[in-house]
Amino acid sequence: MQGPDLSPIQRLVLAFYAFFAILFQADVAAAFYRVREARRAGAPLPEPTPGTPPRVTELPSAPAAPPPAPAGAPPQAKATAPAPAAKPVELPKTVEPPRPAEPPKGVEAPKPVATAKPVEAPRPAEGAKVAPEAAKPAAPAVVKAPEPVRAVAAPVAPAAPDPRGALQLLAVLQREGRLVDFIEEDLSGFPDASIGAAARTVHAGCKRAIEEYFRLEPVFREPEGARVTVAAGFDPAAIRLTGNVVGAAPFQGALRHHGWRAREVRLPLAKDGGDPTLVAPAEVEL
Repeated sequence: MQGPDLSPIQRLVLAFYAFFAILFQADVAAAFYRVREARRAGAPLPEPTPGTPPRVTELPSAPAAPPPAPAGAPPQAKATAPAPAAKPVELPKTVEPPRPAEPPKGVEAPKPVATAKPVEAPRPAEGAKVAPEAAKPAAPAVVKAPEPVRAVAAPVAPAAPDPRGALQLLAVLQREGRLVDFIEEDLSGFPDASIGAAARTVHAGCKRAIEEYFRLEPVFREPEGARVTVAAGFDPAAIRLTGNVVGAAPFQGALRHHGWRAREVRLPLAKDGGDPTLVAPAEVEL
């Protein structure tokens, strides 16, 4: 709706008039409210009620100057200017919000950016106690002293057997019974009678040496050929089973050898500084 051109002063007066008209006149306020709601909804403006002429108030205009009085006429009292008529109030147009521009054809509208979900704090495990808000001062950490390193003993290698005892015994048998000479001699060229005579000499000398330096006793005191019982838990090193060995102890069988056990050993002391490997010295006749 195009109206007449108004000066800035007229617009200011019109604005003040509209403010006080809406503030003090209920029908003007109701009409302004209907027009504003209609503009917001994009509907046509409501038509005025038939039979009710619109209320128009003209703006006050400048009073006309009175005609000049004739000369000699008595002065007349100034006429009171009539109340200015207000111009009809124009309701302000409701400014519609700008519509978003449609994207050109063939171009897809940008998809709304997904809002990142807030990261939830980890929940405490079931049964775990929740620490109070006001944390207590942490207790000083207890530092354990390092345990002393235990030295692991290296496995001890078995000691090499000492051959001096066996060499002493062999030397005694050689000295008393000439056992080494008898064993090392080639007897294939001698008759049995000569071998038997030499064996008697060796037997007597070795028997004398063993009786002097050892005290022996049999494992079984029964005579050979007798029936003996081997109890459970026997020492396999002391009793050797032969023949048909079936089942578990106790066993019964014939004694084939009663065995020997040394009860006492009295070997002579080795001479210091001598050759421990020497069994018998060599003999030189001059």
